[in-house]
Amino acid sequence: MTRKLSPLDKLLMSADRGLKTLVPGSASPRRSSPAQSCEDAPISSDGQRHTAGLMRINHTGEVCAQALYHGQALTAKDPDVRAAMQSSADEEVDHLAWCELRLKELQSHTSRLNPVFYTASFAIGALAGLLGDKISLGFVAATEEQVCKHLREHLTQLAPGDDKSRAILEQMLNDESAHASKALEAGGEDFTPQIKQLMTLASKVMTGSTYYL
Repeated sequence: MTRKLSPLDKLLMSADRGLKTLVPGSASPRRSSPAQSCEDAPISSDGQRHTAGLMRINHTGEVCAQALYHGQALTAKDPDVRAAMQSSADEEVDHLAWCELRLKELQSHTSRLNPVFYTASFAIGALAGLLGDKISLGFVAATEEQVCKHLREHLTQLAPGDDKSRAILEQMLNDESAHASKALEAGGEDFTPQIKQLMTLASKVMTGSTYYL
């Protein structure tokens, strides 16, 4: 018989997931990185620096996604929705680990601002869950749309021959697109263009800062 989790149990589990998201090297991917099958190609110092900035943005994006899912799972009303949120978070651990590994290969680092963005995103996710599962799922779909937009833009900016980064971003794009569709099919609200525009403006704060930091 499965023991019913208390609010304290859920908070402790959320704290544990948060630490595993934020502590470098803690993410354990289920799938091998798509970059493993690609050969290293020489990249100019400027190209390497730019690619590292892009991968740092994507890594922080996955940190935010983890926080959103964890916050939503904590407050979701429907047990099935709660389980779906946690399942999506588990799937995106792969992305987190892949981006971190690629940053190491590029001799760079993850963003120093990750704890700030995790905390803010967790609060937003928890609030979305409190507003109801339809809103919560809609927020997932809209967020994944934003992520897909960034990934498509980044794919056009990679240095020629950087097949490793390209393989990672292409697989991430496929996964994120599927998550967005799944959230809408599960009953998520399709947000208005105005709300999505506000989310775009908010995402620019993250991308503009984590590229450098």
